[in-house]
Amino acid sequence: MFAKILVAIDQSSLGDHVFSKALSLAKELKSELMLLHVLSSDEEGSPQLSLSPSVGTSLPLDSAALELYREQWTHYEQAGIAFLQTHVKAATSAGVKAEFTQTPGHPGRAICHLAKTWGADLIVVGRRGRTGLSELFLGSVSNYVVHYAPCEVLTIHTHHPSEN
Repeated sequence: MFAKILVAIDQSSLGDHVFSKALSLAKELKSELMLLHVLSSDEEGSPQLSLSPSVGTSLPLDSAALELYREQWTHYEQAGIAFLQTHVKAATSAGVKAEFTQTPGHPGRAICHLAKTWGADLIVVGRRGRTGLSELFLGSVSNYVVHYAPCEVLTIHTHHPSEN
Protein backbone atom coordinates (compact mmCIF):
# COMPACT_ATOMS: atom_id res chain seq x y z
CA MET A 1 0.00 0.00 0.00
CA PHE A 2 2.63 2.57 1.10
CA ALA A 3 5.91 0.91 0.15
CA LYS A 4 7.85 4.18 -0.20
CA ILE A 5 7.34 6.91 2.37
CA LEU A 6 8.91 10.35 1.94
CA VAL A 7 9.41 12.09 5.28
CA ALA A 8 9.96 15.85 5.11
CA ILE A 9 11.66 17.02 8.29
CA ASP A 10 13.42 20.06 9.62
CA GLN A 11 15.76 20.47 12.57
CA SER A 12 13.04 21.13 15.14
CA SER A 13 11.07 19.23 17.74
CA LEU A 14 8.29 18.99 15.14
CA GLY A 15 10.77 17.37 12.74
CA ASP A 16 11.62 14.77 15.38
CA HIS A 17 7.92 14.15 16.03
CA VAL A 18 7.17 13.75 12.31
CA PHE A 19 10.07 11.29 11.98
CA SER A 20 8.84 9.27 14.97
CA LYS A 21 5.34 8.94 13.50
CA ALA A 22 6.69 8.04 10.05
CA LEU A 23 9.05 5.44 11.52
CA SER A 24 6.20 3.78 13.42
CA LEU A 25 4.14 3.67 10.25
CA ALA A 26 7.04 2.30 8.19
CA LYS A 27 7.68 -0.46 10.73
CA GLU A 28 4.03 -1.46 10.71
CA LEU A 29 3.71 -1.42 6.91
CA LYS A 30 7.24 -2.70 6.16
CA SER A 31 7.90 0.41 4.09
CA GLU A 32 11.14 2.13 3.20
CA LEU A 33 11.80 5.74 4.15
CA MET A 34 13.36 8.65 2.31
CA LEU A 35 14.17 11.48 4.70
CA LEU A 36 14.29 14.94 3.18
CA HIS A 37 15.61 18.15 4.68
CA VAL A 38 15.17 21.27 2.56
CA LEU A 39 17.71 23.99 3.17
CA SER A 40 15.64 27.15 3.37
CA SER A 41 16.17 30.61 4.77
CA ASP A 42 12.65 30.28 6.22
CA GLU A 43 13.68 27.47 8.58
CA GLU A 44 14.15 28.47 12.19
CA GLY A 45 17.87 28.58 12.92
CA SER A 46 18.93 29.03 9.30
CA PRO A 47 21.54 31.71 8.64
CA GLN A 48 20.26 35.13 7.71
CA LEU A 49 22.18 37.61 5.61
CA SER A 50 22.35 40.74 7.72
CA LEU A 51 22.85 44.14 6.21
CA SER A 52 24.86 46.59 8.25
CA PRO A 53 23.00 49.78 9.21
CA SER A 54 25.39 51.85 7.09
CA VAL A 55 24.45 49.87 3.99
CA GLY A 56 20.73 50.61 4.25
CA THR A 57 18.98 49.37 1.16
CA SER A 58 21.85 49.89 -1.25
CA LEU A 59 24.15 47.20 -2.55
CA PRO A 60 26.83 45.80 -2.82
CA LEU A 61 26.96 43.85 0.40
CA ASP A 62 29.85 44.12 2.78
CA SER A 63 32.31 41.33 1.86
CA ALA A 64 32.86 40.43 5.53
CA ALA A 65 29.10 40.01 6.04
CA LEU A 66 28.90 37.87 2.92
CA GLU A 67 31.80 35.66 4.06
CA LEU A 68 30.22 35.24 7.51
CA TYR A 69 26.95 34.24 5.83
CA ARG A 70 28.76 31.64 3.68
CA GLU A 71 30.41 30.15 6.77
CA GLN A 72 27.09 30.02 8.63
CA TRP A 73 25.38 28.43 5.61
CA THR A 74 28.09 25.73 5.41
CA HIS A 75 27.58 24.99 9.11
CA TYR A 76 23.80 24.86 8.53
CA GLU A 77 24.27 22.35 5.68
CA GLN A 78 26.57 20.17 7.79
CA ALA A 79 24.17 20.25 10.75
CA GLY A 80 21.37 19.16 8.40
CA ILE A 81 23.39 16.19 7.15
CA ALA A 82 24.25 15.15 10.72
CA PHE A 83 20.57 15.46 11.69
CA LEU A 84 19.51 13.26 8.78
CA GLN A 85 22.25 10.68 9.43
CA THR A 86 21.13 10.35 13.05
CA HIS A 87 17.56 9.67 11.95
CA VAL A 88 18.61 7.18 9.26
CA LYS A 89 20.62 5.28 11.89
CA ALA A 90 17.57 5.22 14.17
CA ALA A 91 15.41 3.84 11.35
CA THR A 92 18.00 1.23 10.41
CA SER A 93 18.29 0.16 14.06
CA ALA A 94 14.51 -0.28 14.09
CA GLY A 95 14.73 -2.56 11.04
CA VAL A 96 13.48 0.00 8.51
CA LYS A 97 15.35 0.66 5.28
CA ALA A 98 16.07 4.37 5.10
CA GLU A 99 18.09 6.89 3.13
CA PHE A 100 18.24 10.66 3.04
CA THR A 101 18.74 13.66 0.85
CA GLN A 102 19.15 17.36 1.49
CA THR A 103 18.51 20.08 -1.03
CA PRO A 104 18.21 23.86 -1.05
CA GLY A 105 15.03 25.53 -2.22
CA HIS A 106 11.37 26.13 -1.56
CA PRO A 107 10.30 23.35 0.83
CA GLY A 108 6.89 22.62 -0.70
CA ARG A 109 8.20 22.42 -4.26
CA ALA A 110 11.22 20.35 -3.23
CA ILE A 111 9.04 17.86 -1.34
CA CYS A 112 6.63 17.42 -4.26
CA HIS A 113 9.48 17.14 -6.77
CA LEU A 114 11.27 14.43 -4.78
CA ALA A 115 8.01 12.57 -4.20
CA LYS A 116 7.51 12.42 -7.95
CA THR A 117 11.07 11.51 -8.94
CA TRP A 118 11.56 8.96 -6.13
CA GLY A 119 8.12 7.42 -6.68
CA ALA A 120 6.78 7.99 -3.16
CA ASP A 121 3.45 6.43 -2.25
CA LEU A 122 3.04 8.68 0.79
CA ILE A 123 4.48 11.96 2.05
CA VAL A 124 4.61 12.59 5.79
CA VAL A 125 4.96 16.27 6.65
CA GLY A 126 4.51 18.37 9.77
CA ARG A 127 2.03 21.16 10.24
CA ARG A 128 2.71 23.89 12.75
CA GLY A 129 -0.87 25.11 12.95
CA ARG A 130 -0.34 28.56 11.50
CA THR A 131 -3.53 30.38 10.64
CA GLY A 132 -4.63 33.81 9.56
CA LEU A 133 -1.94 36.40 8.90
CA SER A 134 0.85 34.09 10.03
CA GLU A 135 -0.06 31.56 7.35
CA LEU A 136 -0.64 34.30 4.78
CA PHE A 137 2.78 35.90 5.26
CA LEU A 138 4.87 32.88 6.26
CA GLY A 139 3.11 30.40 4.02
CA SER A 140 2.34 26.82 4.81
CA VAL A 141 4.54 24.05 3.49
CA SER A 142 1.99 21.41 4.42
CA ASN A 143 -0.78 23.31 2.61
CA TYR A 144 1.35 23.51 -0.53
CA VAL A 145 2.19 19.80 -0.35
CA VAL A 146 -1.43 18.75 0.20
CA HIS A 147 -2.46 20.67 -2.92
CA TYR A 148 0.41 19.74 -5.26
CA ALA A 149 1.72 16.33 -4.15
CA PRO A 150 1.71 13.48 -6.67
CA CYS A 151 0.65 11.01 -3.95
CA GLU A 152 -1.14 10.70 -0.61
CA VAL A 153 -0.12 13.09 2.18
CA LEU A 154 -0.20 12.55 5.94
CA THR A 155 0.11 15.74 7.98
CA ILE A 156 1.31 15.54 11.56
CA HIS A 157 -0.23 18.47 13.41
CA THR A 158 1.49 20.32 16.22
CA HIS A 159 0.14 23.60 17.46
CA HIS A 160 2.43 26.18 19.05
CA PRO A 161 0.51 29.29 20.17
CA SER A 162 3.67 31.42 19.86
CA GLU A 163 3.71 30.84 16.09
CA ASN A 164 0.29 32.40 15.42
